[in-house]
Amino acid sequence: MLVLRSAALFAVAALFEIGGAWLVWQGVREQRGWLWAAGGVLALGAYGFVATFQPDAHFGRILAAYGGIFVAGSILWGMAADGYRPDRWDVTGALVCLAGMAVIMWAPRNGG
Repeated sequence: MLVLRSAALFAVAALFEIGGAWLVWQGVREQRGWLWAAGGVLALGAYGFVATFQPDAHFGRILAAYGGIFVAGSILWGMAADGYRPDRWDVTGALVCLAGMAVIMWAPRNGG
């Protein structure tokens, strides 16, 4: 159950961080306006809180593991929001990052 909770928190964090960065990008770079950018800033702030709910108490471990989620989530977001078509190397790299995330986050540890 702890792994499922952790995975769900990573998914929520990705939604806020990637979505927030995308909103800022749309607001500034695509000139959709400052309200888009402001929404992105709020989402990015919410992302900062989500990580604090992870069951592991080590900040560095949580953020390092989240990196794998961010990589894979960014590719998925680009596909859904911008029509991005990843190639086999994008997919392979994302899978490697997810494997690394799983090792960092959920490998059995003795006392720490």
